[in-house]
Amino acid sequence: MNNKVAVYRKEHFNAAHRLHNPEWTDEVNQRIFGKCNNPNYHGHNYDLIVKVTGVPDTRTGYVIDMKILSDLIEENVLSRFDHKNLNLDTEEFKNLNPTAENIVMVIYQLLRAKLDEHLDLQVRLYETERNFVEYPA
Repeated sequence: MNNKVAVYRKEHFNAAHRLHNPEWTDEVNQRIFGKCNNPNYHGHNYDLIVKVTGVPDTRTGYVIDMKILSDLIEENVLSRFDHKNLNLDTEEFKNLNPTAENIVMVIYQLLRAKLDEHLDLQVRLYETERNFVEYPA
């Protein structure tokens, strides 16, 4: 019998970025990335949903203590990215184009390193109300 349960934590952060490939000309970058290639950057109000799946602990009944999950997200994601320019203010995106796809994979890696290996993790990132990415898919 599969007794796994999924728990979710929703968070929010604001960040600016510019999508740009330095190996391409300005014209190619503009054609591929459009408004997202603005040299002065642009921002998003990101919604983040972290899903942790596992078998509830027999003593606590928790898959993971939600306070612990909240603290992990705060310490490893929000404090790192909230109200930052992802291109200029973060090590993770100094050489990595901060697309929603890359951001969600970075967030996954940051959290995965902090969670018990017996827990499954999935991260969903809303860049806009209508556009979101999920990792792993």
